[in-house]
Amino acid sequence: MIKLLFGTPGIPSSTVNPNTVNGIARVHELGLGAMELEFVHSVNIKKEKTPEVKEIAKKNDVVLTCHGQYYINLNSKEKEKQQASIERIFNAASISDMCGAYSMTFHPAFYQGMSSEESYQTVKKNLKIAVKKIQDSGHKIWIRPETTGKNSQFGTITEILKLSQEIEQVMPCVDFSHLHARSNGKFNTRNEFQQVLEEIEKVLGRDGLENMHIHLSGIAYSEKGEKNHLKLEESDMNYKDLLKVWKEFKIAGVVICESPNVEEDALLLKNEFYKLEKN
Repeated sequence: MIKLLFGTPGIPSSTVNPNTVNGIARVHELGLGAMELEFVHSVNIKKEKTPEVKEIAKKNDVVLTCHGQYYINLNSKEKEKQQASIERIFNAASISDMCGAYSMTFHPAFYQGMSSEESYQTVKKNLKIAVKKIQDSGHKIWIRPETTGKNSQFGTITEILKLSQEIEQVMPCVDFSHLHARSNGKFNTRNEFQQVLEEIEKVLGRDGLENMHIHLSGIAYSEKGEKNHLKLEESDMNYKDLLKVWKEFKIAGVVICESPNVEEDALLLKNEFYKLEKN
């Protein structure tokens, strides 16, 4: 992937007869380049349907990503829940790959009173098992633990980059809104955005900047972190400077805009970014 594509979290709200196939076609009509399959509650595409999804995405030149289930906790104190989380990652990754998706992201874990290092070791062990299962089944999709928005959640940029460095076929999903919310308002200046991309490049090289899966939206937060997503213009998210930094670092990949107005903010980001490209 050699450029930055913008897309929606699931089916655009303007889709007539909304379903995955029609949603992909609508993304193309809107002039966007990507759509995230939303498996957050369940993997809602049957195996038999995947060839049709793959074909319509290819035909419309739409890159697919996937958001796995919310019920994943690779650091659960209960071994059965760890195992169930591995299965959920595998199921979402398998179906997404059969749909032709580029990468699958998920919220990896909660600390549950454990230290970052202790949590990291458990998450790493279980993620390695999940990735091996995915590889053994012949699936090539990128597996992407996401930077998370609450202090109770495992998923700082440092933790996610370390996992990406140490496990094959794992790369980060960088949610810039989560970085902003988790820090109760930081990660919102040009300098701070540059520091994030510099850290990615330091750990993962240019590959890290040219193979990105990004989430962005407006966001409400407190000292505990993320509360809920907002439209960009109704938030303090400094997305205009963020776009400038993306251009400066020549990043490539997919940006999924998770704002509640779905396609409107995705188009806003795309149009603002490509205005910069022309300058």
